Amino acid sequence: MGRGARLLSAILGIALFQGGAAPLKAQGLPGGASTLNEIHGDWSLACAASEAAPRCAISQTLVSEQNRQRVLGIELQATGSAVSGALLLPFGLDLSRGARLSIDAADPLPPLSIATCLPAGCIAPVALPAGAVSAMRAGSVLDVEVVAADTGQAVVFSLSLSGFTAALNRIVALDGS
Repeated sequence: MGRGARLLSAILGIALFQGGAAPLKAQGLPGGASTLNEIHGDWSLACAASEAAPRCAISQTLVSEQNRQRVLGIELQATGSAVSGALLLPFGLDLSRGARLSIDAADPLPPLSIATCLPAGCIAPVALPAGAVSAMRAGSVLDVEVVAADTGQAVVFSLSLSGFTAALNRIVALDGS
């Protein structure tokens, strides 16, 4: 896992785990491993064993083609049938407008509020309804629309959904449900 991915994981992990996301059921990782990292299409899966239970999340990071710096990141967890997590957004956004998700150019979901900004970017908590998760499983692109503060223009970041279903299924399998 690269430095940027570790930073994203650490930042979003703090937001997710302190934000009330429930840990997986008390069982170890395969083979008694203390960590597990896998790639499923364009999604990364990371698990870490803890005293209570493993904590797993799937993530994707978009990087700028010009300077290879992170532009946007998303990290999601599955808790039972719920999927929640956080978006890590760039600076320079109209925070009052939040972020809007849409799957394969369908009508956008209700806007996500931007909760806080940290040195690495701004965080918007994500709680996906079952219909959105189903659409993501069948879809190919998750668009994240934000508004630039300086121009008022919409900016759309596109995340690939290739491997999303496999990664999410893997978390559910590790959960044992």
